[in-house]
Amino acid sequence: MYKWTVILALLGALAACNSPVKLNDVSVEDKSGQASTAMKTLTPATTSATGDKKSSVATLDTTTGTKNTSGSGTGAGGDALAAANARTIYFEFDSFAIRPEYQAIIETNARNLKANKNQRISIEGHTDERGGREYNLALGQKRADAVRKALSLLGVADAQMESVSFGKEKPAATGDSEMAMEKNRRAEIVIR
Repeated sequence: MYKWTVILALLGALAACNSPVKLNDVSVEDKSGQASTAMKTLTPATTSATGDKKSSVATLDTTTGTKNTSGSGTGAGGDALAAANARTIYFEFDSFAIRPEYQAIIETNARNLKANKNQRISIEGHTDERGGREYNLALGQKRADAVRKALSLLGVADAQMESVSFGKEKPAATGDSEMAMEKNRRAEIVIR
């Protein structure tokens, strides 16, 4: 009797973890010159009237202290400084595909890590509050792993990187507005 109860409990737990969104394809660009598999985004990105993919996450231009809502992650006149200080990559809802506007952040961090072989980083994956705890932990891990893979493809040693997921446990912004949720869907590069 006890054996059947345990089996049924395990089956119930596995069924509860089932999600229609598959988290197997990490979307990063391979610049190593080797063949790579096709990349896939799980959900469509927000598209402007001109057809460009945009994010409405506001970023801070570190040279002027003003907000930039263009979605590019850097402000005019301070692109190099802002990219050097930037360590956060934002994601679309239910996606772990790294968007092209964050490629400069990845490349800058890769250059810094390759120049400083003793430096170690932790890549922390986060999600917004929608979804269950287990799903968000898995999605946060996929986001952290996507950044780690992108850095690895640019030549950063695996021993310098660690990826971890916090799911929805450490939000950057509180509230249930779309703007707050956009700030929570992120991967942060933390120097240890």
